[in-house]
Formats: sequence, C-alpha cells, structure tokens
Amino acid sequence: MSKAQVFLKEAKSELSKVTFPDRKTTVASTLVVIAVSVLVGVYLGVLDLILSKVFDYIFG
Repeated sequence: MSKAQVFLKEAKSELSKVTFPDRKTTVASTLVVIAVSVLVGVYLGVLDLILSKVFDYIFG
C-alpha cells in the first residue's frame, strides 16, 4: 500500500470518530460569531474616530 493510500485510510478512520454539531448549535454559534464581529467592528470604529479627533486636535 502506498503512503497516500495509508494516509487516506487513516483520515477516513479519524473522520468517522468526529461528532459534528447539530443545526441548532451551528446556527447559535454562527450568530454569536456575527454578533461579536459587529461589536468589535463598532468598538474599533468608535475608537478610530476618537483617536482621529484627538490627533487632529494635537497635531492639527
């Protein structure tokens, strides 16, 4: 058996051990990721605006 065949056989064996989340868990996790991404984006946007105003005032 070639190394590639052994690898594929072992990969298939390992994938059979994996338990994938159900649809409800996947949707909930996705919503959490989206919400956190939006919050971080808003936070960084506000921080950027504030720092821009401060630097414009200092150097400007």
